Amino acid sequence: MDPRNLGNSGTIVSEFALGTMTFGAEADERTSHAILERYLDAGGNFIDTADVYSSGASESIIGRWLGRHHGRRDGIVIATKGRFPMGAGPNDLGLSRTHLRNALDASLRRLGVEHIDLYQLHAWDALTPIEETLRFLDDAVTAGKISYYGFSNYLGWQLTKAVHVARANGWAPPVTLQPQYSLIVRGIEHEVVPAALDAGVGLLPWSPLAGGWLSGKYRRDEPPTGATRLGENPARGMEAWEARNADPHTWEIIDAVDAVARETGASASQVSLAWLSDRPAVTSVILGARTVEQLEDDLGAAGLELTDEQRSRLDAASTPRTEVYPYGQQAVQQRHRKPEGGR
Repeated sequence: MDPRNLGNSGTIVSEFALGTMTFGAEADERTSHAILERYLDAGGNFIDTADVYSSGASESIIGRWLGRHHGRRDGIVIATKGRFPMGAGPNDLGLSRTHLRNALDASLRRLGVEHIDLYQLHAWDALTPIEETLRFLDDAVTAGKISYYGFSNYLGWQLTKAVHVARANGWAPPVTLQPQYSLIVRGIEHEVVPAALDAGVGLLPWSPLAGGWLSGKYRRDEPPTGATRLGENPARGMEAWEARNADPHTWEIIDAVDAVARETGASASQVSLAWLSDRPAVTSVILGARTVEQLEDDLGAAGLELTDEQRSRLDAASTPRTEVYPYGQQAVQQRHRKPEGGR
């Protein structure tokens, strides 16, 4: 896997990160440890989790693995997140100093480490002043509890505001943003990607296979069955499947991916991941797997080189069709136009 800077920091991570939302839920501890081993053996060094994944079980599973492999800890970059409730109290959620202090300490205990390399805010909190949140994060960096911090699921203006508030106060800046991003979900290219590029913040895409739609496991008008993942709520998962299945654009994208897969001899997952890994501002793509076999296939994307023509075809097929003002073609042209003396 190619080494890359973690956003605008000097820390190096692999181009594919290991997401661990399945740990303790769809993958038991033994399977989770086998997935960890395979990922690290393949040259990966970046593990992403969150306190709410399986109600803390994901962090604990990783922590027990680290406890048995002390020699490998120094080479691993660990990322986790805090924001959502882990208890029933009024201060057991959000981005207040009170909640983040407790959440960070609890993550450190479950992971069994003295510091976390990347601490991420799992979502925006409109009730807590951003100055309070950023000051806590700066204090955590100074105290050595975290090396860097980043965000997840932020809008473009939220990222930009946080960057400028941190700069104005001389606090440590964010280094990453973790958004949903894939060939099927490209809406962040309107504002989030330009905001990240402007701030020098690296993107860590989650759901890079769009919940399995880009893996080749779905077929037109054939409802998923068996182990096909529909999320934690199967009823809502079926609603989402029906909506995507009914959209012709979905199948145009999948057809384009399948065509490139046949040309390259790669799997649909590998083609989709290789496309995403090379997008502007992307630092590391987060891989999620229930089994070692799933991970094995995804890891094959690391050595896959798509041609410019193949990328262009994937770009064209996956370009968002909904043009909501001001995010239409005019905005795209303005974004790429070179200055000609004046505005």
